[in-house]
Amino acid sequence: MQKKPFWSGPRKPMNSGPRPQQAGRNMNRGRNMKKDKDEHAINDEIRAREVRLVGDNVEEGIYPLAKALKIADKLELDLIEIAPMAQPPVCKAMDYQKFLYQQRKRLKEQKAKSTKVVVKEIRFGPQTDEHDYNFKLNHAISFLKEGAKVKSYVFFKGRSILFKEQGEMLLLRFANDLEDYGKLEQMPVLEGKRMTIMLSPKKPKEAPKKDKPADQEGKNAAAATDGETRAAETAEQ
Repeated sequence: MQKKPFWSGPRKPMNSGPRPQQAGRNMNRGRNMKKDKDEHAINDEIRAREVRLVGDNVEEGIYPLAKALKIADKLELDLIEIAPMAQPPVCKAMDYQKFLYQQRKRLKEQKAKSTKVVVKEIRFGPQTDEHDYNFKLNHAISFLKEGAKVKSYVFFKGRSILFKEQGEMLLLRFANDLEDYGKLEQMPVLEGKRMTIMLSPKKPKEAPKKDKPADQEGKNAAAATDGETRAAETAEQ
């Protein structure tokens, strides 16, 4: 008898679908994605039982959360938790978009007020020639005029550390030549192979104050009286 070939049915194509673990992960992906966290809880996100209500056109005081939500809703405003750590938490009745705008504006103003310190470095050798010195001096003057600090140092390479007194004299001369533009913050300090000084820009001098009108009138009157006295003396002679 001729044996029939064994046939187990059609084969399933390889990689026809995601593995069970992968499928589960893909299904939960949207569920696990976190929304951008807001700094303040609003409306139904507030979890306190009672809150201290503040804001325009509201009677400030402590209310149950449900009543505070009704007051805000009646004014067509949001209830924003602005001080969650207070007891009870402080909530403000206000339009949330307007609140966010004010927060961004305040943050922008704070950044504008904060001054960024810029430090420019100028390097010398212990035996810098006069042309190179003057070139770097002009750069330092322009940096200080722009409001930047200047960190100047002499780098001692190899046996040149023997000339550290010469490097110190160079830095002191540099600070003296910049006296009209910058203030010396620290005397020359040797750290490893570097001797450093730091200069900060000087504030522009204020313009001389003009005489007040009353003072000027007094001066004019005194001058006129003096002139009359001299004229009388001349006539007597």
